Amino acid sequence: MRDDSRVRAGRALRLSLLIALALLFLIPFYLLVRNGLSSESDITSPEWTFFPSSLRWGNIKELFDDTSVPFARSLLNSSLIAVATTLGTLLLASLAGYGLARIPYRHANKVFFAILGTLMVPASVTFVPTFVLVSSLGWVSTMRGLIVPTLFSAFACFIFRQYFLGFPRELEDAARVDGLGYWRTYWQVVVPNSRPVFAAVGTIVFIGAWNSFLWPLVIGQDRDSWTVQVALSSFTTSQVIRLHELFVAAAVSIVPLLVVFLFFQRWIVAGVERSGIDD
Repeated sequence: MRDDSRVRAGRALRLSLLIALALLFLIPFYLLVRNGLSSESDITSPEWTFFPSSLRWGNIKELFDDTSVPFARSLLNSSLIAVATTLGTLLLASLAGYGLARIPYRHANKVFFAILGTLMVPASVTFVPTFVLVSSLGWVSTMRGLIVPTLFSAFACFIFRQYFLGFPRELEDAARVDGLGYWRTYWQVVVPNSRPVFAAVGTIVFIGAWNSFLWPLVIGQDRDSWTVQVALSSFTTSQVIRLHELFVAAAVSIVPLLVVFLFFQRWIVAGVERSGIDD
């Protein structure tokens, strides 16, 4: 009986801790929704209420009708950039990782360590040279300038390489018996059987591309090339602060991230576990 009481007490304690952590995690989302559906006076009022007396659903319409901030266009730009960056990174990094893991080459380890060495270089060091290059190509305020410089990820290459090192060689040997080379083996055998790691890396890259701020701020110099993060920053300036629009815009901007995360969450942990990152 005493052991059963201890087990029940332990379960109750763990459940209470999980509930407390979940509520703590949900506080920022609550604040976004609460303030996004409030008026400026409700947000800045010294008397706090859990929710305002009347929810201003018109704030959402006001956000998209605001001519000073093209928020709908910014959502479209961020979506295009995030999707293109994710697909490009998955293609380039997976090809590099597969080549380093499977194609015999005596300098493969040196190339791999050189790629890892780029992770130790601060982004601020390469920021100005990259901007000068993009500017000289005439890519300022274009999708090419926002997407192309961010396509390759050394971290994604590392994850793919570690994963492919543990990929079953028997499947590849069977493909070669059927006359497939490295290229067709990669597309017809490796990729279809590597969905967890592709989903995990793709989710990480998508979230990073969606949340990127500094590079789109510098390259997207006209309003038509603004991303969501740049648009959010425009609601708080030295001339005006529109808190209700800022909060409702922030709430709207995280919806795509939630959808992507909820859709791929079952593959994220599996992909990282099978990548051999802890080896």
